[in-house]
Amino acid sequence: MIWLRAVLFSFLLVGVAGLSMAVAQERPAQAPVIVTSGEAEVKRAADRAWVSINAESRSKDPKEAQKLNTDAMNAVMAKLKGMALGADAILTTSFELHPEFDYTDGRQRLRGYVARNAIEVRVDDVTRVGEVLTAAVTSGATTVGGLRFDLKDRAAAEREALQMAVRNARARAEAVAAGADVKIERIIRIEDHRADMPDPPRPPVMMRMGVQEAMAADVPVTPGNLSIRASVTLTVAIR
Repeated sequence: MIWLRAVLFSFLLVGVAGLSMAVAQERPAQAPVIVTSGEAEVKRAADRAWVSINAESRSKDPKEAQKLNTDAMNAVMAKLKGMALGADAILTTSFELHPEFDYTDGRQRLRGYVARNAIEVRVDDVTRVGEVLTAAVTSGATTVGGLRFDLKDRAAAEREALQMAVRNARARAEAVAAGADVKIERIIRIEDHRADMPDPPRPPVMMRMGVQEAMAADVPVTPGNLSIRASVTLTVAIR
């Protein structure tokens, strides 16, 4: 019986090996390909801005600190709402109330309480950014900053950059094919790397209560251009 099992096992190995060879022979050879990358950049003038506005109040009594802060921010928001920026243009981003301490000879002594409230304002007309900054500071805001610009229709600019990147990758593939004296048969794969990188951060605009009296005119603001970038990898079959 042992020799019979050995013979059957040998036949099984031979059968599996034969089947593997047949499958390998039937598998088509992989078609030769060219892989290239393409990049593109689209520049657009910024047409939307966001401004961060903060109000900070202090008092020995926490309720008083909160009330002072609420009054200050209400005055700021009333001023901004009167500028017809849009029903959804103002968003509260944070509120906090916490104690402050002094430390003397290793001992902690309560100094008072500080209340902070922060809002973000969307400005759809970038020519009014300076007006918004001035209005915020002169109506009670203690800090204005975090100014950033963007595009209302960023998606359209991204699509245009992506199309340009694909055309760039295709042109590179055709150049490679011409150099190798081969022809592009078909596109196998296009990979979008979503390589849109943000513009370098601009220095934040910072203004405090001490400069309110000096702000007789709106703050000059220049939005400039934004760069929208795209990057793809193209794989084509050749013959």
